[in-house]
Amino acid sequence: MAKILSSEELMKYISSMNSENSVFQFSIPGKGKFTLVLQEDDEQSIKAEAEKNPELKRMLKESMEQYENGKGMTTTELLRSLSKKDFTS
Repeated sequence: MAKILSSEELMKYISSMNSENSVFQFSIPGKGKFTLVLQEDDEQSIKAEAEKNPELKRMLKESMEQYENGKGMTTTELLRSLSKKDFTS
């Protein structure tokens, strides 16, 4: 699990995500642990990938459950919630 120390570092990881590298687990000191899942526009390809990868399927299911329970946030909301003090230990 990666430890993210700045919003710039987080954006670097997000911008490098693609269909081959679509799940990123990280922690932010002062905030907690996160799992970021890149969801493509093509629902069928997401389903096919999840069927091939049981771990991805589990993470997507867990993510959807958390979102439905109001525990999800957009990337924009996450970035807005962070400040420089969150990245200092």
